[in-house]
Amino acid sequence: MEYATLNNGVKMPMAGIGTFLLTPDEAETSVLSALGDGYRLIDTANAYLNEKAVGRAIRESGLPREEIFLETKLWPSFYEQPDAVDKTLERLGTDYIDLLLIHQPAGNYLAGYRQMEKACQEGKVRAIGLSNFNRTQIEEILSQCKVRPAVLQTEVHPYNQEKELKAFLDEEAMVIQAWYPLGHGDKALIQEKVFAELAQKYGKSNAQIILRWQIQSGNIVIPGSKNPAHIRDNFDLFDFSLTDEEMSRIAAMDQRKRYYTSTPELLRRYAEIVPDVDGQK
Repeated sequence: MEYATLNNGVKMPMAGIGTFLLTPDEAETSVLSALGDGYRLIDTANAYLNEKAVGRAIRESGLPREEIFLETKLWPSFYEQPDAVDKTLERLGTDYIDLLLIHQPAGNYLAGYRQMEKACQEGKVRAIGLSNFNRTQIEEILSQCKVRPAVLQTEVHPYNQEKELKAFLDEEAMVIQAWYPLGHGDKALIQEKVFAELAQKYGKSNAQIILRWQIQSGNIVIPGSKNPAHIRDNFDLFDFSLTDEEMSRIAAMDQRKRYYTSTPELLRRYAEIVPDVDGQK
């Protein structure tokens, strides 16, 4: 495993499993499988409605809690609820979260960020960060925060490399965590000639080449899957390295092409949605 050292000294694994769109049963099975394969970073969120399942899988694994890096995200409709972090801890069945993010720059996200800062100061959270924020929104947080965000979770893949944003984050000592690290499963991206060539050279799959590129670029990856073979393959990334020339070839593929676009209307809708977090299995 390779690690990123966050701006507060916390070490975070560079590869983990995401649980977006997984049902509770799928999340529990996938996380248990991932932990058995050596994963130690697990990503979930209030809005995924599978936090209880993730907590169950962690306990079922028999691994010491301190060996697992557990990450989750607060949803906008909970930003102003003073017990939002405590309720999240209850659902996960743990007394601390390794990384807690603001899920969307919607609603009163400054209130949500203050909640996370308080939880950090109380020892309930080891590090905090942001998800889906743009540079202007990040600068707003940086101008007011007492605890600096350590991570930005955002869409990054070979077609959307966010080079300017990444340079800004480097200056602010923030690490990128890539969601849609494989480009939302876009076959045109995954089957690009460069990935096929490198896959043949290294005895890997095209997807493994992309994930290796992410890690060598300094991006933490959390591909999701409910397929045990894919889960295993998505972690088999640490026995080879791409050359500088190969990294440059992939860097040249940037098209600034996103598969998800945030809009003010979408953010307003997010702030109104209240996920049934208590009703999840």
